[in-house]
Parts: sequence; structure tokens; C-alpha cells
Amino acid sequence: MTPVRKTRTTRRTMTAGRAGLTGLLGAALALTLAAPARAGATPTASTTASGPAPAAAAPAPVPGAGWRLTPTGTDVRFRGLAAVDHRTAWAAGSRGTVLRTTDAGRSWRDVSPPGGEGLELRDVEALDARRAVVLAIGEGEASRLLRTEDGGATWTEAFRNTDPRAFYDCVTFLDRRHGLALSDPVDGRFRILSTRDGGRTWEVLPDSGMPAALPGEAGFAASGQCLVTADRGHGGDVWFATGGGATARVFHSADRGRTWTVTDSPVPGGDPARGVFGLAFRDREHGIAVGGDYRAGQPSPAAAAVTADGGRDWTPAGTPPPAYRSGVAWLPHSRTAALAVGPTGTDLTRDGGRTWRTVDTGSYDTVDCAPDGGCWASGEKGRIARLARR
Repeated sequence: MTPVRKTRTTRRTMTAGRAGLTGLLGAALALTLAAPARAGATPTASTTASGPAPAAAAPAPVPGAGWRLTPTGTDVRFRGLAAVDHRTAWAAGSRGTVLRTTDAGRSWRDVSPPGGEGLELRDVEALDARRAVVLAIGEGEASRLLRTEDGGATWTEAFRNTDPRAFYDCVTFLDRRHGLALSDPVDGRFRILSTRDGGRTWEVLPDSGMPAALPGEAGFAASGQCLVTADRGHGGDVWFATGGGATARVFHSADRGRTWTVTDSPVPGGDPARGVFGLAFRDREHGIAVGGDYRAGQPSPAAAAVTADGGRDWTPAGTPPPAYRSGVAWLPHSRTAALAVGPTGTDLTRDGGRTWRTVDTGSYDTVDCAPDGGCWASGEKGRIARLARR
């Protein structure tokens, strides 16, 4: 069994944290509940010529605010999450489970694809409240893409991998029509799958523009964030993150996945369990990478890094999260605030990822925020939470 295969198998096991709250998470909520941007404006994309625009004064903390667990009625692990708005979200997890809420998490509807109980769903991308694409991971035909246009009432299998060497990890959409999916290396290069019709059909892109992979290098199907775009509809920029090789790296494409450049990150690699697990870009320049060593009890001394030039250069966080983190999301209506999550807690940054402070000790694998300020997190034992006033 090669190190990459071993990573794929063991990355599914992580530890739980104990739920808790601090006032700083209330401050994060205050940011998301700030006055909405003007119609048509993009609240998180403002920059200056020299980097991020100065942050406005943070609102006062909201007393008693934090993650509010919602009743899902299941114990599956949800590593795939898509926030549509503060009322609507999709979650995808083990045993082929897909849930959807349209009432802010007060109830979740099981909209799982029929006959999919054997699928390991690790990513979901929602084009809107009714249209979504889910990714099943695994070797060979276990990797599949399924699509719904009616809120999960019916599903269509849009792609089934027939190459036993491929293993798909993540999927993302640049806009409502153009999307990409990432496979671990085949013949020494990462494989990219592309759609131009909203996920109805997919094709493997040529790998001539893809740099060679390192020995043992792979993506982590841990949070649905190993392949990401910036704000949808803003060009062809897309990034993916790796681990398992000697160096944890970040790849970037500016032409919807046809050609790529690659940069070393300061997040430690050198082991099948270490690397960059999640990325978030608030615009085509400013991004955050999180990761570490997912094994319980193992140190992750440099679990976050930031870039201000689209990923050409990465700087380690001065005060990183204290442990492995698999998911990260920028808070809407703020140019400098973001949340990172992992099995041992949630961390908040107010300075664009340079310093982090733990604000919750509950276990989550991924986090996503919608443009209207709705933020969601999900993880093991059926846990799905919404950032809300208590």
C-alpha cells in the first residue's frame, strides 16, 4: 500500500472536541450581521494597491452568540458543506447522505441520492437553493459526481471515474456553468476534470500545463476545500492544495484549470498525514491556507499561512491556530476576518490570517459562509451548526 493510498484511508479518522463558546465568536457573528452591502456589491473584495484595505472598527461582541447546533437526526460525518444563505444550506457526508435546510437549520430534509448508501460523499457545491453537485470519493468507480436540479428530489449521475489510478478529492465552481474537480496524480500529474454546463457533463483536461507532482503528493478530501475559487463570476482563478509530499504546496490556475503554477507553502509537509487541507480566497489576491497533521495528539506548529499576491508567495501566520485545522472561510462584510475549524475547535482571525485565537472547542471539519452573512459548520456525529445569536 503506497503512502498516498494510506493517506486516503486514514484521513477519515479524526478526534472529537468538546463544545464551548467565548465572546470572540460573538464578535465574529457581529461582523457577519453588519449592514449588508449595496445591491450588486461584493463585500469581501475590496483592496488597495498595496494589499488589503484598512479594516473598519469591529462591532461590539454580541452577547451569547456562537455556533448553534441544529437537529440533523443522523450520526454521519459531514465533510461537505455549501452555504446558500442564512436560511439555506446543503451538507454531504458518509453513507451517501445529503441533507438540505431552507429554514435556518430548524429542520433538515434527507435528500440523499437513492441507492447511494455505499458512497463516501466529501464535497457539495450548491449553485443555488435547488441546484447542487456532490462528489463521492474513492479509487476507480467509487469517485463520482451527481447533480440535482430540484432540491434533491431527483439525482443524475453526471460522471463516474473509470480510471483505477484516479481518486477525486474536491469539486468547485467558478460560476454557474464552469466547474472543476481535482484528482490525485495520475502518471505523475494531478488530474483536472472540467464542466462548462453547470455539471451536466464533465471532461478530463489535458495535463500538459500541470507541473509534476512530488513523490507521495496528494490532495486531502477532508473538508471540500482542497480545490477552491475566489468569489464566483470573477474570472478563471482557481487554487488547489496538497500534502503528503516533502513540501505542502499550493497550485494556481488563471485560465480555468488548463495551465498551472505551483508554490511551496510554509505549512509543514514531509509525511502522508501533513499538509494544507483547506484554502479560502476572498478575492484573486488574498488567501488563507490551513492544515497541519491530522493525527490525534500530533503537533501542528504552523497550521496556517497567508498570501496577498494570489498564491505566488505564502507567509506563515505569526500566531497560528493551536492545532490541525481542515476548513477555513472568510466572513462576509469584512476584509480581514475569517474562521478556521478542525476536530479540536474553531479559531478566529481579525487581521487577515496573521494571528488566530480559539473561540470554540466543538468538533467541526468544514465551514462555509454565504454572501448574506449566513455561516455554517459541519463535522462528525451529524454535527451541523449555524453561527447565530443564542
